[in-house]
This record gives sequence, structure tokens and C-alpha cells, in this order.
Amino acid sequence: MRVVIHQTKKGPAYYIIRDVTKSNGTRSTETLRDLGTEEEIKARYQCEDAYAWAQEQAREMEAEMPGRNVLVMLNPGAVIPQDQINCFETGYLFLQQVYYDLRIDLICRHIMKSYSFEYDLNDIMMKLVYERILHPSSKLSTCVQAQNLLEVPNFEYHDVPRALSILAKEYDFIQSELYEYSKSVVKRNTKVLYYDCTNFFFEIEKDDDTSDEEADQKEMVTRKHGASKEHRPLPIVQMGLFMDYTGIPLAMCLHRGNKNEQTTLIPIEQKIMRDFELSKFVVCTDCGLSSEDNRKYNNFGERSFITTVSIKDNRISKELQEWCLEPTGWSLEGDETHTYDIRRLEDTPEDSKKNFERIFYKERYIQGYDEERDIEFNQTLFVTYSLKYRDYTRSLREAQVSRAEAALNHGKSKLEKNSANDYKRFIKRSAAVVDKKKADQEVEGIQAKITYSLDEDAIANEARFDGFYAMETNLLDDVSDLLKITKGRWEIEESFRIMKHDFAARPVYVSRNDRIKAHFLTCFIALLVYRVLERLLDSKFTSSQILGTLRNMKMTKVKEAGYIPSYTRTDVTDALHDMAGFHTDYEIVRMKSMKGIIRSSKTRKHSSLSS
Repeated sequence: MRVVIHQTKKGPAYYIIRDVTKSNGTRSTETLRDLGTEEEIKARYQCEDAYAWAQEQAREMEAEMPGRNVLVMLNPGAVIPQDQINCFETGYLFLQQVYYDLRIDLICRHIMKSYSFEYDLNDIMMKLVYERILHPSSKLSTCVQAQNLLEVPNFEYHDVPRALSILAKEYDFIQSELYEYSKSVVKRNTKVLYYDCTNFFFEIEKDDDTSDEEADQKEMVTRKHGASKEHRPLPIVQMGLFMDYTGIPLAMCLHRGNKNEQTTLIPIEQKIMRDFELSKFVVCTDCGLSSEDNRKYNNFGERSFITTVSIKDNRISKELQEWCLEPTGWSLEGDETHTYDIRRLEDTPEDSKKNFERIFYKERYIQGYDEERDIEFNQTLFVTYSLKYRDYTRSLREAQVSRAEAALNHGKSKLEKNSANDYKRFIKRSAAVVDKKKADQEVEGIQAKITYSLDEDAIANEARFDGFYAMETNLLDDVSDLLKITKGRWEIEESFRIMKHDFAARPVYVSRNDRIKAHFLTCFIALLVYRVLERLLDSKFTSSQILGTLRNMKMTKVKEAGYIPSYTRTDVTDALHDMAGFHTDYEIVRMKSMKGIIRSSKTRKHSSLSS
């Protein structure tokens, strides 16, 4: 095995080759690895001598080549040393590849120059991010679990809370730097930005004492009782998340738990325009964030908006609601000459099959005026109808009706609805005046017996809206382009799901305001690292496949001979190794080779920036 150099248009190119004997007895050579050009090697692997680096790669490959058996002497009568770790986590190496591609190590080192402390901020950040993805738990458990990594922490637990306070101070700087560096690793499309809010609960009973006015003025993340997404009667904090059109997290903001989420959009937009130097984009939100102030703000400058609209409630006028539900006057994209009656889409089996995947629409221009900015505020209301979407919404409602029936049949004690989408909205509460002995409770001073039954009127009323989807925008694009944009909103919902469930971002085990802020910042960074890894794997695998594989990738150390994989090789592990450019899936990885793998995981392979 040896290194050869070929002259190319881009300069000297390095290859690792070996001699082989073909089946007919003739001698030839086989290329084992294309290392790249001299300039690529120097930039990507941060080395001055490309040839020396290539020689080292060849030696490592030769040591790992099949056919070179390793003899390990094991004594069945010898007891293993006490407290010695023999099984190590190796899934983090692929996260480390992305971590260094994003130059988070440089961000930490830049921060360290502004402070005087002795602990390694980068090492703390790495371990917090890796363990948040691999084994999410408290900060103390994270420090314990990190001992199972190939690279053990070089800090003590008491350094972690102090590091969190520093990270909180650099909260905005870290986010803006992450955006800049991420552009060299994956393609960022910021022409469309998705924004949504969620909240996280704390297992405490009492709100923080800080007043709402002080919390807003000082941008403090105070724990307050509010409208919990999980209907828990516990104090919460709110998180707003911006995501770009490719599904990569862009920026986040944190607020007190009782803050109106509609008021969180404009401040974080202003930060993005200032810190990220973005000015031309379309903001896509759901109906819960579509206040008139937010829409007017994004009707100014080079900004635009698309927001979903609920036609079931009183957010739009009765007249507009009836227009949306009117069965006649519907159009089909590409067919400008006909209008359709959606009641006739299933007249025959052939019609039903032909129209099932089609999306019919109609639009209405709504004129308005923004007095504050002295400009026109004109919007278009688009309504779409789809048989496929009708069947989907119908199936969801039918499942909720079944849950309501089961609750009634089992005599569930709590049958009052908690939210607009709660299945208990289909349960009707009735009160009948009875004498005191038969009464369940007193209602407005009158003794009454309370009964519950299925609300058929509510079910029938909601069925009227099956298949309809509405949105408002100031864009003049085709409805197909607008639908394509709104369909991307599912990725921000998935990001929240990953953060809450897969990364176990709640409940939160820190209490100081600055450390709460830093906790969610590390969760945001973990989400960014994971999403970039997903893109580098060409989005071929689900989150459960990727996370399950990373968490199960362990290697067992066999004395000083090397490390043996203790995981199942799959398509996911193959893709991870191809992405990272190193392999841990040999029958045994020698000690020296493993050191080379660790070094390789810290090179910037996917970054287009020079080091």
C-alpha cells in the first residue's frame, strides 16, 4: 500500500493504492482512496505537509486492512479491574464532525478570550450538546454519562453552572455566529422563514417573583403560569423558533410563560434583521400568530407574510366564512376556463378517483390601509378544498368522537374541555333543576343535576369544514407556490417534538434565570447540529433511525489491542461513516487508528470556509 501523486488541472492529487493480482494471474493496482488535491487536503485537514498526511493515512489504512489478524490473549480466570470502563460511546464522533464543521469550537474560544476562567468552555459545550442528543438528562447526569465517551471530560461538574452563566451572556452572539458558519456547511434558504411558539414546564408550584414589566424590560426568562401546550398546571417559559425554508433552525427567543405569543414575533424579527443582516424574506406562521400587527409589520419593506387562517371560529366575519364554504365557484390550477362545484367531485367512481389528489381553490382580494406606516395593507384570502384532506380531517374527528364516547361510557370524572381541539368539545353538558337530595351541584344558586352526552350538533357543525384550508398573504404568487410554502410548517412542529421528546428539554432542572436561558440555548444548538447531520445524510432516514443508531453505537476496548464494534452495522451506520470519512465498523480498530479517527472527527470536512 502506498501513496501516489497525479498532476491534475487543480494541482497535485493524492491517492492511496495497492498492488493486486487478478484472477488471470496478471498484476495491477487498485485505488483504495481518493484523498483530494494538495490544496484541498491542506484546507480541510489543517496540515502543512499534504504528502506526510497522506502517508499517515496509508499507514492507518494498512493497519486496518482485512487479513491482518490480531491475536488477543484473554485469561478466563482473570477478573477485570474494578471501576475500569471497557465499553465506550462512539456515536458522538459523528456529531463531533458536524460540531467542528459548524466551528462551534471557534465560537467558544472567541468567548473565552473575553473572560478570565480556567475551565474549557468548548469541552463543556461539546459534552452538553452531545449528551443532549444521545442521553438527555440533568447537567449532573450529563457529566457522569460523559465519562463513557472515548474522550472523557476535562472539567468538573461545578464548572458547568458557571459556564451556563457565560453562555447566557453571549446568547445573541452565539446564534448569529452559528448562522454565519452554518452557511458554509449546508445551503441556507432564508427567502422563507417559519415561526412558531411552544412552551416548557418546570416542576415547581410557584411563579417567579419578578414582575411582568421587569421581565420584559430586562429580557428575563421568568417562569409563570400560562396556557401550557401540554395542559399542565405548572409554571412555564415560552420559546419562539425561527426556521429557514430548508428546515434548519435559524434563531430562537425565550419569554415569560404568561406572555401573549403574538407579541413575540416582531422583536425576534428585528434581531434577525440586525444580527443576521437579513431584510428580504417571507414569514410563514400559523393562525395563532397571525395578529393584524404582525401582518402589517411584514407588509413593509422587503418583507412579506403567509399565515394560515381558521375559518371555524370568529376570527373572520360570518360573511367571509360563508363565502369560504360556498360549494360553487372553485378553480383548479392549470384550468383557467372552468369553475367547479365541489359537491359534484364524486358523482361517479371515475370522478372520485380523478379528483381525489386535486386541490381546488378560490381567492378573494381584501383591501386595507396601514395608518401607522401610511401605506396600503392589501391581502388575498386563499381557500383550498381537497377530497384527500377532507378524508384526513374526517378521520381525525371520528377518532376524537370515539374517545368522547369512551369517556362517557366509562364515567370519566373530568369531562370539561381544556382546549379548542380537545376531544371533550364533543361532549355536551346539561343541567336540570332538581330537589336538593338529587342535585349534583349548585349552579347560579339553583340546585341542579349535571348530565353529559355526545354533542351531535357540534359534530355536525365541525363536519362542515372538512377538507377546507385557508390562508392570507400579501404575496401575488400562484396558489401552488403558496401551498408549497405552508406545507413546510410541519418541520418546525417536528423540531419542537424532537426538542421536547427526543432531547427531553423539559422538565428543566436549573432555576436561575441566566442558566434557564443557557439550557435552552444548548438545546437549540443540539437541534441545529442534529438537523445539519440530517441534511448531510441527504435526509434519507427518520429521526428515530438516526438517533437510535447514534445512541446504540458503542465499542468495547480489548486490552491494548484495540476496539471491537458492539453495534449492528446497518444502512444508517454505513451512511454515517461515508459522511464522516472514517470507519469504526472494522472487526477491530487498533488503538492508533482510533486516535486518528478522533482527530479526523475534528477536521472541517464539509465547510467551504478556509480554516
